[in-house]
Amino acid sequence: MVHFIKKAKAAISRKLTAAKNTAARLAFRSKRILSANAGEGYIDTAIKILIAVVLGALLLAGLYALFGETVLPTLTQRIKEMFNYAG
Repeated sequence: MVHFIKKAKAAISRKLTAAKNTAARLAFRSKRILSANAGEGYIDTAIKILIAVVLGALLLAGLYALFGETVLPTLTQRIKEMFNYAG
């Protein structure tokens, strides 16, 4: 019976030590991750994407205005003149 109690006490001690070590490793890893300032933040990336979308929309609006007012009317006129066999 004494041998069983010593064995159980040793097993509990090993499990307790393993749990303490695991908790210490987890705490160290969490502290290291939370204190790391390397990398790019989500806000920076979101702002870059927003700027790219706005610039793309402005570029498309400019091209649409250019083609709508300058290129397409001239092109339409030239096509009509090209197929106007009467005159």
